[in-house]
Amino acid sequence: MSTNTTIELCEEERQRCEIWTRVMGYHRPITSFNLGKQSEHAERKHFVECPAK
Repeated sequence: MSTNTTIELCEEERQRCEIWTRVMGYHRPITSFNLGKQSEHAERKHFVECPAK
C-alpha cells in the first residue's frame, strides 16, 4: 500500500477520534475535562526543541 493512498469512508463509517493527554502523572481523555480545562488544553503551546549543533 502506498503512503499516498486516500481512504474513502462514508459518514456512517466514521467515528470521532479520542484524544488523551498526560495530567499529573497519568493519562486522561480530554473529553473528561471540564470546560475550563478543555479551554486550557486548547490554548497550550507545545515545546519544540531545536536540534543540537
